[in-house]
Amino acid sequence: METIYTLFKQQVNECPDALAVMDNERTLSFKQLDELIDTIASKFLCNNPSFIGIVMDHSIEMIASILAVVKTGAAYIPAEPTFPIERIRYMMKECDIDFLITHEKYAAHINNGFCKLLIERGQEIRTDIQIDDMSTADGKAYVLYTSGTSGEPKGVTVTNKNVCHYVHAFANEFHPKKGDRMLQHSVCSFDIFVEEMFTTLLSGAALCIPTEETKADINKLMQFIEENHITEMSGFPYLLLEMNKLEHIPSSLRLLISGGDVLREKYVTNLLPQALVYDTYGPSETTVCASYYNCNEGHALEDGTYPIGKPVLGVEINIQDEDGNVLKTGETGEICIYGDGVSLGYIGNKPEQANFTADKEGRRMYRSGDLGYILPNGNIAFLHRKDKQVMILGKRVECDEVENLLNTCSEVEKGVVAAYTDSSNLSYLVSYIVPKDKKKFDYNELRRKLSMYLTPFMMPEFFVAMKEMPMTTNGRVDRKALPVVLKEWNI
Repeated sequence: METIYTLFKQQVNECPDALAVMDNERTLSFKQLDELIDTIASKFLCNNPSFIGIVMDHSIEMIASILAVVKTGAAYIPAEPTFPIERIRYMMKECDIDFLITHEKYAAHINNGFCKLLIERGQEIRTDIQIDDMSTADGKAYVLYTSGTSGEPKGVTVTNKNVCHYVHAFANEFHPKKGDRMLQHSVCSFDIFVEEMFTTLLSGAALCIPTEETKADINKLMQFIEENHITEMSGFPYLLLEMNKLEHIPSSLRLLISGGDVLREKYVTNLLPQALVYDTYGPSETTVCASYYNCNEGHALEDGTYPIGKPVLGVEINIQDEDGNVLKTGETGEICIYGDGVSLGYIGNKPEQANFTADKEGRRMYRSGDLGYILPNGNIAFLHRKDKQVMILGKRVECDEVENLLNTCSEVEKGVVAAYTDSSNLSYLVSYIVPKDKKKFDYNELRRKLSMYLTPFMMPEFFVAMKEMPMTTNGRVDRKALPVVLKEWNI
């Protein structure tokens, strides 16, 4: 059966000399990338690994290392080198990784007892090595970590079969082909990275990796796209918003994919005449995207947001009430997802595993926690979460995770984290704290401790010191009585 590596190997056999991947140091053909995969796999620190951590700079070597992991039948656990060290440690420890692939410059920083394989930029490619393909369709391919309600990150386990399903669904809608070039812009821990990498390389197209400096400057990024004739890019809505402010975008771009958060009409008004723009939806638990919406052929809803479209190939979506009854068109309920994208679930004994369940007919599904309804034309409208989870610039954040961590800090007697929305309807977090010792309380030390576990987008934007928390008559924090910190964001 198909696996990530078998689909990649098909492209190696069909177009060995075609461009596969490029970064700021070199370019590799499909044949050369395949040889680099075997070179790296031959250095692995054990036979038959199960889980391998990846903490690397975005580069050709990172791409080859990921493919080397899946070829050997293991699953990769990706983390950015900039992630909080305790968060990396938690992820790698929970997965009980066999070893970690990283660079020498990060080895001392990630000093948690993990065995480390050091792969550096410019890794020499050997042509005399052939590593057996040990991948299987049902075998785990990767674990992506998201924010968890239990107070700890939760790792979503995705199989080769799940990824291959999405590669076919993407090809069915967007038709990537030899000669296409995809921008690699996302961090490695998000679904967008999976879309960038696998739908590209497994379709014979090329992956183009800019430097971090280039990604940080929208004008330099557009110049990179222009110079390298990039045709496709996928990103959060806020990337499209920055592009929308420009007079024009590179003429090579034919496809702009927005995902990870709601897409607003005002984000793409100038882009629609210049390229094909899609709004997409899908939790990591269902492997990248579960639905697509063609913005060029449609229109925004009354609230200025685009629908999330219709299910992708191999996926079914319906709207259900709390009792599991399928609702009619126009009725609001929970978005429930079926099909080949539904993953294995979470690593470890997570309470959220209950979201992977079966409907009344016995079919396996994922209850997304997102509320929406079906429009008369069959498209789906996304409303909001049914719980306290929010999206911060396209990234999922569980307020409970941040709050639970806050309450472990020795400086805090009682902490509460609440989410609000600004004037542009973007979410932000506010932390309310009753200090244990008001005279000795050190805000900077508290932030330092939190930053060891929380990525920057998870850090509360405001901290409010309280003499005491307002309480309800039944002894719980009265969240409605907390002072609201207003924020304006004009875009």
